[in-house]
Amino acid sequence: MYCDGVIDPRDIPWGTLRARALVASTHAYAPYSRVHVGAAALTDDGTVIEGANIENASYGLTLCAECSLVSDLARVGGGTLVAVAIVAADGAPLSPCGRCRQLLFEHGGAGLLVDDGPERPARPLATLLPDAFGPDDVATRS
Repeated sequence: MYCDGVIDPRDIPWGTLRARALVASTHAYAPYSRVHVGAAALTDDGTVIEGANIENASYGLTLCAECSLVSDLARVGGGTLVAVAIVAADGAPLSPCGRCRQLLFEHGGAGLLVDDGPERPARPLATLLPDAFGPDDVATRS
């Protein structure tokens, strides 16, 4: 569906992704921060996947919504992420943390579009994670 490598952000169903991310946030497990986060992404074959944050008493073991989202990507058979929306339970967009930017890069690459809300244009992941280290680097730099 989006395999040509050129993605027009206007072709992405941002409203659907934001709504699905908001619903996903209701499934978050966040007893410590009480910040419920949901993520929804579109894959290159048109599948929408979701994830929610899962906290842990040992804070370093907490999984962000994007980690859960990538697990869902594997669960449904893989693919490449094309666009992602991440929201808090209030529906406002959130930017992925550094760890999640790297995780999203692994499964979507530099061109993955990251939602910035309805008032601002989506940004390619490359602007959030410049000069990223990815799968191609492993093969050429070992």
